[in-house]
Amino acid sequence: MLKYVSNKGGGLPVDFETAILDGFASDGGLYVPEKLPHIPLNKLEEWRHMGYKDLAFEILSLFIDRSIISSAELKTILEKAYRTFEKKDVILLHKLESRKDTYIMELFYGPTISFKDIGLAFLVNLFDFFLQRKNEFRSVIVATTGDTGPATASYIAGKPTLDAWVLYPKGLITEEQERQMTTIPNRNVHPVGVHNCPEGGDDLDAVISKLYANKSFKDKVKLSSVNSINWGRVMMQTVHYFYGYFQIADVIGEEINIAVPSGGFGNLCAGGLARKMGLPVKNYIIANNKNACLHRIFSKGVFSKEDIHETVSSAIDILTPFNFWRFLFFCVDGNSKKIKQWVDDFEKTGSAHFDKETFDAYSKGFMSFSVSDEQTLKTIKKIYDAENYLLDPHGAVALTTVDILEEKLKDYKLICMETAHPSKFPKTIKKALSVKTLPKAALHKSVEFAKKQCQRGYTCDYSHLEEALLDAMNSNWELSKEDK
Repeated sequence: MLKYVSNKGGGLPVDFETAILDGFASDGGLYVPEKLPHIPLNKLEEWRHMGYKDLAFEILSLFIDRSIISSAELKTILEKAYRTFEKKDVILLHKLESRKDTYIMELFYGPTISFKDIGLAFLVNLFDFFLQRKNEFRSVIVATTGDTGPATASYIAGKPTLDAWVLYPKGLITEEQERQMTTIPNRNVHPVGVHNCPEGGDDLDAVISKLYANKSFKDKVKLSSVNSINWGRVMMQTVHYFYGYFQIADVIGEEINIAVPSGGFGNLCAGGLARKMGLPVKNYIIANNKNACLHRIFSKGVFSKEDIHETVSSAIDILTPFNFWRFLFFCVDGNSKKIKQWVDDFEKTGSAHFDKETFDAYSKGFMSFSVSDEQTLKTIKKIYDAENYLLDPHGAVALTTVDILEEKLKDYKLICMETAHPSKFPKTIKKALSVKTLPKAALHKSVEFAKKQCQRGYTCDYSHLEEALLDAMNSNWELSKEDK
């Protein structure tokens, strides 16, 4: 049976179910499989014409032992997860007319119109499956910079096995993203808008870590998380890399380039692992905004934290890309002692520096750049004017990075990930296009519906967030435990 271990080396190996339901490992590390499966080219050839859900079944089966979830059960979970998506294919690719061999991967056909729906649709339903089988309950807590929160809230809403506590930095996400959380009427969804977060979503992650470290509280309210700290999110996100590859490759084995807007490295961690499993990707283009946390890692070999900048690509306004530690585990042959030392260095001093051997190991096949808001807005307008196709700010960060690095990318087909629908960012779209009225492409029925609904939730100042959450979550637990 495939076991899961902490990337920091603490605790004992656990099975898949334990890794999913616990979220963090017992030592505060991130769960990783003891080994990655290798997928040969002949197996990729067998999979190339599969639909998304069938392909997901094959890939996930490499990580999930049949004694944990049977074939029939896994297929049922996948069907349930994606039945509410707008498109039967789950993901579509749009070929740009003004660029050679350039495809936009549209990852926004789920209920909250962002790519986070793809991972969370599966993960929340997986949680629900395990908890129903065990007759147990979990309080799920997540921090969001715009998209994880709405998707988490949407999928947990109404599930008797789960409560969702969704923390977001007040004023640092769009009103549209906020309303996707605060207009959900279900009693098991608890949005928490947090004022005065000096480091945005990273501050919220720090408080969540403290709650996890409070063992008596964690055990009492059955705390867990579906943030991308959870292995289930990263595992599920490997699938869309394989799926996208099959859509554009003429011959299996042909290499392509993939550009990804990134902040926390969760999506790119999945891409990096997909390549280690055998996916023929020449280069991953790491598209950072002004916050540049990943650009520093992949250009200077330094994991460091600097002042946060509020940008038009707010979902990737992140300072600490913690999923990089998960990917790094597989780049240093599973040397958890090294991982723990680097993490400790960062937590003590605010930076970790990698030696040349390590830098060469993790940076091979990656390119990065830090894009300004001005460049992002220009790309949105340029593509819209050229072919009446509207990018969201994050997809625009990715395509801008591609343009900047064009000479280094050579003549390979390119997938550029569009991680959210542009309707979630109306102010940015109006500014980019210099219009007062949004075009039809910048509207979506779910966003328009949420504008007309009542809002509910908590608000809190960051200075006393930990104490306030302890009180609120304890009170909620006491009031509802009879139902659980």
